[in-house]
Amino acid sequence: MDAKANVIRSLKKHDIGDEFSHVSSFPKASVLIPLFVREGRVHVLLTVRSTQLKHNPGEVCFPGGKSDPHDQDEIDTALREALEEISLPPDGVEVVCRLCPLLNQRGLLVTPVVAFISDSFQASPNPDEVSEVFSVPVEWFLNEKDHSAYPVPNIGEYTHSFIYTDPVTDKTHQIWGMTAFLIILLAVLVFEKKPEFEVGFDLENLIVNFRRYLQHKLSKL
Repeated sequence: MDAKANVIRSLKKHDIGDEFSHVSSFPKASVLIPLFVREGRVHVLLTVRSTQLKHNPGEVCFPGGKSDPHDQDEIDTALREALEEISLPPDGVEVVCRLCPLLNQRGLLVTPVVAFISDSFQASPNPDEVSEVFSVPVEWFLNEKDHSAYPVPNIGEYTHSFIYTDPVTDKTHQIWGMTAFLIILLAVLVFEKKPEFEVGFDLENLIVNFRRYLQHKLSKL
């Protein structure tokens, strides 16, 4: 079985489908986590937000944003935003699964949509929203090197941060917060092994624990 097939097999076990689609207590958003295989390694595509944006300018993130009334579901939102931000055509996306949604610091219920794209895709960033696009091997996020964690609760007990230098452009990027958390989670699910560092959340029955976390948040409303 090749790398892509292995990843799909692993991730589909954690697909939550439309389990939380009915939740209307929070405004909704989606992010697309675009994966591709190059030289046998699984990579994730990331964007750098425009410095002109009101929220989180200049930060590394996934394509994504708030849901639109015309969106049919979380997948629709993620695909629409990816088309708007980096010109990724929906018919060039193979959706694998939806992971359990998370609450971000702005009170948005964010659903991660994991998908495969072609390794030949050339992004055309919308300069109003995205200043740069780059990729990182997913397994890199399991390594202690270039990782740090701050004792500031984000999701779990720590906020994680990575410093990545792109070997193509030699540019250095900080990948932190929810974006770092989601890639750590993705790497654990894909490679089925623990990172070299403490994560601050339970690695056993990950998705079950996130369901409980979200249900606990919803019960307090």
